[in-house]
Amino acid sequence: MKIKKPLFWNNKNLISLSLIPFSIITYIINSFKNFLLKKNYKIKTICVGNIYVGGTGKTSLSIEINNILKKKFKTVFIKKKYINQLDERELLKINGSIFSDNDRKISLIKAENTRKFNLAILDDGLQDKTIKYDISIVCFNSSYGVGNGLLIPAGPLRESLSILRNYSAIFLNGEKDNKSLFSILKEFNNHIFYSNYLPINLRKFNRKKKYLYFCGIGNPEEFELTLKKYKFNITKKFIFPDHHNFKNQEIDEIKKIAFDNKLEIITTEKDYKRLNIRNRKNIDYLKIKLKIKNKNKFTKFLKERL
Repeated sequence: MKIKKPLFWNNKNLISLSLIPFSIITYIINSFKNFLLKKNYKIKTICVGNIYVGGTGKTSLSIEINNILKKKFKTVFIKKKYINQLDERELLKINGSIFSDNDRKISLIKAENTRKFNLAILDDGLQDKTIKYDISIVCFNSSYGVGNGLLIPAGPLRESLSILRNYSAIFLNGEKDNKSLFSILKEFNNHIFYSNYLPINLRKFNRKKKYLYFCGIGNPEEFELTLKKYKFNITKKFIFPDHHNFKNQEIDEIKKIAFDNKLEIITTEKDYKRLNIRNRKNIDYLKIKLKIKNKNKFTKFLKERL
């Protein structure tokens, strides 16, 4: 989904409150979905999703779960085929096998029928109520939290916070130590884990230089926090909607500004993979992995439920 989150989603205000009647429609649709029959699969399933619209670290966590479990299980990623999410599928493909069809159920059947896999890790899919998951994990960005706590379109939530009781665990991804968010979420689910973003190619960059960054991801502020944490001197930035397809003209303009101001250009790995070969020249990306705090506890949590 290409989306730029409106500012009124951050708190309750006149605009968000006026949209609550429309959010009732979202609530009714969700209530209906919860009565749908769920299909069990022979293959074990872990779904990493969100109820907050936008970037919450789902793909990064899916990759890290795969790294944790691939020695014990024959793992495969499942990612529903969206045209504008080729970048995420490419990241998953680098880290393991993947099935990507228009229907997740088709991908799960393929994974079962090959008999090569016994654990499917689904990047996104919590709102698909026709699949019974062995483990379901809800991701939140620690900076964005739950926004104003309201359902779409009044707020950024796909489902009410009360649905968290039905999921196996919650993951808070990001640099901010958000104690107030923890207090809100623990009312619904006690299984809460934490992670932050760890750059793994820092040696590639001269951080004494000045930088321009651009990105079209769901959580651009989180990328900036990571850059600042690791002492990048950011002087200019360009933010695009999530999953933005960059035009030559846009990249040319960014490169001109960088050249005129003697700036290095940096972006995210997801954004870099959406650039064509022509536009990748003179642009570097920060390669990031998710670092799970208390990883042993989380590993035990996963293995106990599979």
